[in-house]
Amino acid sequence: MHDEDLIDITEVAPAEVAEVDLYQRREKIYTRKIEGFYQRIRLFTGWPLLLGYFSIPWFNLDGRQMVLFDLPTRKFHVFSLTFWPQDFSLLAFLLIIAAFSLFAVTVVAGRVWCGYTCPQTVWTSIFMWLEQSSEGSRNQRIRLDKQPWSMNKLLRKLAKHGSWLVVAFATGLTFIGYFYPIRDLVWELATLSAGQWQIAWTVFFTSATYINAGWMREQICTYMCPYARFQSVMFDRDSLIVSYDSKRGETRGSRKRHLEHRQQGLGDCIDCELCVQVCPTGIDIRDGLQFECIGCALCLDACNSVMDKMEYPRGLIRYTSEHQLEGGSTHWLRPRIIGYLAVLSIMIGVFIYNIATRVPVELTVIRDRNQLYVTTDNGQIDNIYTLQLLNMDNDMHLFRIGISGIESALLIGETRYLVNSGEVRSITLRVRIDPEELDSPSTRLDFEIAADDMPALRTTSESRFLRPSN
Repeated sequence: MHDEDLIDITEVAPAEVAEVDLYQRREKIYTRKIEGFYQRIRLFTGWPLLLGYFSIPWFNLDGRQMVLFDLPTRKFHVFSLTFWPQDFSLLAFLLIIAAFSLFAVTVVAGRVWCGYTCPQTVWTSIFMWLEQSSEGSRNQRIRLDKQPWSMNKLLRKLAKHGSWLVVAFATGLTFIGYFYPIRDLVWELATLSAGQWQIAWTVFFTSATYINAGWMREQICTYMCPYARFQSVMFDRDSLIVSYDSKRGETRGSRKRHLEHRQQGLGDCIDCELCVQVCPTGIDIRDGLQFECIGCALCLDACNSVMDKMEYPRGLIRYTSEHQLEGGSTHWLRPRIIGYLAVLSIMIGVFIYNIATRVPVELTVIRDRNQLYVTTDNGQIDNIYTLQLLNMDNDMHLFRIGISGIESALLIGETRYLVNSGEVRSITLRVRIDPEELDSPSTRLDFEIAADDMPALRTTSESRFLRPSN
């Protein structure tokens, strides 16, 4: 091959492709404040999350914290219910339901979870508001960062970072309050009597909130959150996404207001770049759908405000689907949506049924393996069993033990036990049966426990009764 046959890739590849640096330093994004219809909606999605997060640990129910994941005692209190490690399958099932719900919402409306309700978005919005309150508007913040250090700059930076740390500390403290009684935690921290683990975890989550919402911001969504990477798999041509109508907006450019812009060969986009300035991830929505877009609709409100001033129709940037952009209509009831709704309905129904029929008591029966059976002097057969009784209810109960499955079976030993809440009682019992009444060497035998003061609190466990094969 001759040298003249070689192709210089720098002449073919765009500069932005050839010069990509995977380890380049983050360029700070200065967002511009904007108000509009969709930002008012965000108040109704973000504030309930904040109020619920910060207030729920302070409510008590039946003398205990209403929501408390008590790891040392392995009790998870959620309102009036108490869950144990044995109920982990319910938690896993709940997480599966949440995942399917997110998938279903994404198919219909794109990343509305990210834009309106995701904690990273909500807390970042709070930190951005605190930044604007202490350092001023977008242009003022840019000028402030370019200025040399002065007393004014120092005070503004201290005010910003101080307010960030206050919110981060409240967030970290509240998070630990879901795992350690929050009233005790606040008192112990205030009196400097908290243990090292309480202090360490509070500092850790305070630092995490401060770094994630204050410094990393869009990098969490872009590089750390897996949802941004696989969202395109769930989108289809009928999914609602924030899109720029290039047919209507191009060609971009400034224009004279007293002249018809179409006659000037221009579209509705005046190239003000306000949509870029308000974007928290720093993208230009006019370049098409990008995985960094979180669907927050800030660019939508910004563009609508410009369209109002220019007396153009709204919707140059809007929630729409690819079918609508191409002149068609969005199909709401499509096989994927119907499938998600059907699966979700079944899973939610099964979950509710399991919660409603859940019995907070567990019985495990272990037959003695050292001796398969014991023959008494009068020829009867004894099997020895160890019962482990776990009371997962919040109250103490007197439990009664019974057996069924073999009519003439005789239970030898104490059959009534008082078991405290959370106590695991180990009980050893004998079951005696005349071998003539057994049809096979191994016969099913059911153990049952029931609370005297609560008949509905009962459960059974299956075991086997063994006799000589001859």
